[in-house]
Amino acid sequence: MANELIINVTDHETRVALLEDRVLAELYIERTKDRGIMGNIYKGKVVKVLPGMQAAFVDVGLEKAAFLYVSDVYGGIEDYEEMGFQGEEIPAYFSSSSSQIEDLLSEGQEILAQVSKEPLGTKGTRITSHTTLPGRYLVYMPLVDHIGVSRRIKDEKERKRLREIVQFMKPPIGGFIVRTASEGAEAGEIRTDMEFLLHLWNNIQKKKENSTAPSLIHSDLTMVLRVIRDILSPQVNRIIIDSKEEYENILSFMNTYMPKQKYEMTLYEKKESIFEAYGIEMEIDKILGRKVWLKSGGSIVIDMSEALVAIDVNTGRYVGKRNLADTILKTNLEAAKEIAYQLRLRNIGGIIIIDFIDMEREGDREKVYQALEEALKKDRQKTTIFKISELGLVEMTRKRTRENISRILGETCPYCEGAGLIQSKTTVCYDIFREIERTASELGGQNILVEANPEIADLLYEEERVGVEELEKKLRKKIIVKGKAGYHQEQFNIIES
Repeated sequence: MANELIINVTDHETRVALLEDRVLAELYIERTKDRGIMGNIYKGKVVKVLPGMQAAFVDVGLEKAAFLYVSDVYGGIEDYEEMGFQGEEIPAYFSSSSSQIEDLLSEGQEILAQVSKEPLGTKGTRITSHTTLPGRYLVYMPLVDHIGVSRRIKDEKERKRLREIVQFMKPPIGGFIVRTASEGAEAGEIRTDMEFLLHLWNNIQKKKENSTAPSLIHSDLTMVLRVIRDILSPQVNRIIIDSKEEYENILSFMNTYMPKQKYEMTLYEKKESIFEAYGIEMEIDKILGRKVWLKSGGSIVIDMSEALVAIDVNTGRYVGKRNLADTILKTNLEAAKEIAYQLRLRNIGGIIIIDFIDMEREGDREKVYQALEEALKKDRQKTTIFKISELGLVEMTRKRTRENISRILGETCPYCEGAGLIQSKTTVCYDIFREIERTASELGGQNILVEANPEIADLLYEEERVGVEELEKKLRKKIIVKGKAGYHQEQFNIIES
């Protein structure tokens, strides 16, 4: 499989695309004015303790106070998973602490906290007091004496080798998670990574002592370098970038942290936009679409709400060649692969319900489930899926640590407020009739002026003209309708003329 990282850098925005066999598989976007804060470490001050929610609000210097759960004060297992280290072996201590938030924190108390989840939609920043520092090969846990090895490393001999290397090198205090990228790494490379993380933690401790709350103590790497650190692997054949400055930064980073790993790096200098040249711009335009067509002619429809994501599978134009059961099976198998791809591409997380086309045969349901499970193996985010029900529904979850791409690229429609519907023209006309009747007695003149969207005005003059005339007779007033070009379809104004 030929994989490439395509990096586009401008003054206002940085975009990184992972291509797998020339197909856009993952997309990362960071805007200069909205730089991500995931992994940042702050010295914060507790501003409010909420015993009823077993949580606290902490001022870390952001626009809104950050949210800290009692389990995050105690350093539960969720801390590690939400920091983005999915697939790593996580210690399970502290996961069922009976301590109360009011026993651990008090208003005005200063704490060191790390962002474990960026603001998502209406939800604020979530923080944890259990700090983790990721390197290329290791994740350092300063407050925990534990060694874990990534579950993605399957070879037991390699797992044992890596564990022994870290056990021999590690200091008495603190623990490490051995990351997937360390598979096959030499002891010297792992030692360099460990020494860097230990030095970084010492600097954080010193800065904490000399800072007042709230203040930023440590910023994680830029988005480009985070992607290089976290997803660069032997499966990535080359990196193409259109910024000389960022090219040098990446080269320096790789020479420091991955000196023995060789990747082909190319500085893109053509006039045509790099994302246009590789066909990425066209694929990005499709991300906001609800409907995704399958090659067979079927389709999937993706609807996102605050609570969950619903995905519906349809046969669409596909009519099959043999019988209905085979047609349904083929569509569902194709949809399973496309759904896994879209979840990864759009970075959709949370609770996901997939409505496959109903399958009568148990064997067909198992085939589709296996296809979905296999397709999700490429996803680096943690997913949990349950067997297909007799109704053809699959319940699954996907770990959500950053905003999905659709919310970065788009915004809620200000007209329908996300409902996907607005009032029909006829409904608006009848609303206008009711409003005229309600306010007519308050208007002293003989004429009533209705200002509305031009299409609504046309409808009042034409199809609904009888209704206007009946109102004029009833109220003994003349109704004048005027189209206003700037008015939204549902907007109107009734005044004395």
